[in-house]
Order: sequence, then structure tokens, then C-alpha cells
Amino acid sequence: MTTLDARRAAEIVARFHDQRILVVGDVMLDRYIRGSVNRISPEAPVPVVAVTGETASPGGAANVARNVQSLGGVTVLCGVVGEDAAGRELMEVLGRDDINAGGVRRFPDVQTTVKTRVVAGRQQIVRVDWDVPLDLSERQVDLLCRHVADLTRESSGVVIEDYGKGCVRQEIVDAVLSVARQRRVPVGFDPKENHWLKISGVSVATPNLREAYAGAGLPERPLAADALKDVALRKAAGILLQKWRPDLLIVTLGPQGMLLLSQNEPPAAIPTRAREVYDVSGAGDTVIAACVLALAAGASHYEAAGLANYAAGVVVGKAGTASCSQEELLAGFQQTP
Repeated sequence: MTTLDARRAAEIVARFHDQRILVVGDVMLDRYIRGSVNRISPEAPVPVVAVTGETASPGGAANVARNVQSLGGVTVLCGVVGEDAAGRELMEVLGRDDINAGGVRRFPDVQTTVKTRVVAGRQQIVRVDWDVPLDLSERQVDLLCRHVADLTRESSGVVIEDYGKGCVRQEIVDAVLSVARQRRVPVGFDPKENHWLKISGVSVATPNLREAYAGAGLPERPLAADALKDVALRKAAGILLQKWRPDLLIVTLGPQGMLLLSQNEPPAAIPTRAREVYDVSGAGDTVIAACVLALAAGASHYEAAGLANYAAGVVVGKAGTASCSQEELLAGFQQTP
């Protein structure tokens, strides 16, 4: 595997601003309630959080779009939200962050997904989800398919971001891949463990450990100290490589980095670049965003994986669903011994 140095990384990153990346998938609102804990409730053995602040940010596919933009690319977000208060708030948040949400459709019979995390200091106390899977009509699916095909024609790369909420379905995947193959546009797929989609032809797939085992139809096993010598993981990854037929399969392993498998090169493992793990929320969003952006900018598959690994190392050192800037990404290469 070719080593990615600071000079080559800078060459690739310099081309990010020329890339238009379509992000298709499950959009949601991430809300954070922050405070401090000084006592236990007299009503039940639970902490009492004295709230000091509340913030809202783009979640799911919307956070992927924010990462693309933060890294210097041009992004267009495509998904579904409801005509409810949370949907209005999410659209306002996207506007505040200057994210192009022209591909987001609002339907009256949809409930917008909201994930609310209560955080005291550096500890997440609880997460509360308002979450009803989409039940789209045939007309709505057809509308989305035609819309996503048009947006793919205008893009230099596509991310399919599946959070299992119902937006990512076979018809949508087929609409993206049909156009992407014709235009030779790289497509990245970030899966969820409860989906079984035919995605043959994607450039890169980025399951985490649990998703890799689920996608392979195998029981999850504890991760070995050396991912390359983890027989169970290698078996699961090999099944996915044959099943999904991606050009590159990246299994993200949290503190242990990534396992990379491709159709033409031997497996490789790259260690995490995180100096400190503060919050892993949204790290997978950063990986797929950086990887597809790099592929669109002319990086090889392993170069794209290396850039994505550095970007993930940045965001896990931040609180909440965060993003990585070009400056932070390139600084990581400068600091590498």
C-alpha cells in the first residue's frame, strides 16, 4: 500500500473545492442538552442534570454533507423530512450552516427523526430518539428516484448514507448507480446493519465492525489486537467483498483504525490517527465524506482511505457530531512523525 505523505495529501486536498458531492440518505436533527450533575434524584436513582445550554446540528446524511462542505467540497443534500416542527428546525439549521438542501423533500405524512443527547461534562447520560421509519408511497419513491438521478448527473461524487430510517432503498440505490456508471462518478456506501441492499458497483463501502458482521450474516466477535490476524473479521470482510463488489471495502474499527480490502490488492490495516477519543458520534459520517471527496479529487482508493482516517481522528477529539476542516486535516499530516 502506497504511503500518503503531507505533500501528496496537500495535492489532493487542493482539488476538493472543485468537487460537487451529492449526499443521499437519512437526514435527521441532532440535539444536545448540556449541563452538570451534582446530585441524584430523590424520585429515582438517576442523575439530575442542571441544564446550561442546548444546541442543534445536522445529523445522519445531513452531517455527511456538513463534513463534505467543511473539507472544502461543494455539497448537495437529498433526503426526506416532515412538515413538522423538527423538520422546520432542521431546514433552518442546514440554512444556518450554508448547506445546500435543495434535494431535501418535505412530506406531510413524515415524522422527522430527532436524536436528543443529554450530556453532563464529558459523559453522555442518555439519548432520546423520536424515530418513525419512513413509509413512502410509490409516487413519493418515484419522485425521489427521478430527483436523485438528475442530481447525480450534476455531481462528481455521490455518498449513499444509510441510517436504516427508510430513505435508502433499492430503487434509490439503482437510480444513483445507473447514472454514476455512465458518468464514471465514484459512489460511496455507508451501510446500516439492518439493510440488505444490492450495491454492486460502488467505489467504496464503509461498514463499522458491527455492520460488517451483520452484512456478512455472521455473529459479531470481539476484535483481535491485530485486525489483519483476526480470522473472524477477515472472513466477514471477505464475504462482503464478494457480496457488495466494492472497489474498496473499509471496515472502521474505532480506536484500532481501519481494515482495508480491495479486489486487486492484499488486505491492509491502518492505525487510528486520533490523539484523544472524546466522542465517536458521527465519525463514520466523516470517513465516508472524506473518502468520496478524495476519490472525486483523483486520489487512489488507499490514498482516500488514508485521508479519511486522518479526518476521523480529528472529529473523535471533538464533542458531538462534528466535522473536520481542510486545515485540521492537513495539520494532522504535518504532526505525523
